[in-house]
Amino acid sequence: MLVQPVVIPGPQTRSWTVLGDDDVPVVPVDRFLAYLTDIGRSPNTVKAYAHDLKDYWGFLGFRGLDWREARLEDVGEFIAWLQLPLAGRSGEVAVLPSAVPEVSVLTVNRKLAAVSSFYAHQARNGAEVGDLLAAWRTGGRGGWKPFLHHVSKGKPHRGRAITLRAPKKLPRILTVTEAQAILDACTRLRDRFFFALLHETGCRAGEALGACGTRTSPPPSRRSASFPGRTRTAPAPSPGAGRSRPRRT
Repeated sequence: MLVQPVVIPGPQTRSWTVLGDDDVPVVPVDRFLAYLTDIGRSPNTVKAYAHDLKDYWGFLGFRGLDWREARLEDVGEFIAWLQLPLAGRSGEVAVLPSAVPEVSVLTVNRKLAAVSSFYAHQARNGAEVGDLLAAWRTGGRGGWKPFLHHVSKGKPHRGRAITLRAPKKLPRILTVTEAQAILDACTRLRDRFFFALLHETGCRAGEALGACGTRTSPPPSRRSASFPGRTRTAPAPSPGAGRSRPRRT
């Protein structure tokens, strides 16, 4: 199978399609990708969905399944199949338990989102497939709340039936050398103080700009900064960062 770029006649819009082993576009996928292009989705988004659905169609071909017959258990096997090395997906090569997954959890979740959107689109167009990867839930949606949430918060909302737990990635902390390089590059005392405040307190840029004042408290290994509406405690920076006395120009 192959992901092929196409240009739509008339507006000359760039899009993508998926070709089968017979070099003919896969009709359900082609219609879905054309729909995404028509509603103004980014070409990069359409391309990513095309690659994700190409993998899903490859899995269906390996299992000998029709896309209308897939069930939730098949999607679970699709997740396990994605994490196999490329040479092991055909079943001709044995995969050791210690093998490193081929794709990350975030990539698997993105592919599941593409498959879920594909089935939702087919269901709305009359295909008897159901909403394969959707689950209707009640209650909270997490931290984000849509507009008029107070009106519809008691009603069921559509969510994913399968989502892998992705590990949280913490931002990398600047080293002493990197922080000092930023301070030395500042030509104004105001800018130097701003970046030193970010590094010393661990606050965000918006918090620093809107802060009415800051205060530090012991122990010296932790620093506490108070901002409007919140107080944040962050590890104290390593000795030597930003300690050189600023010069007035």
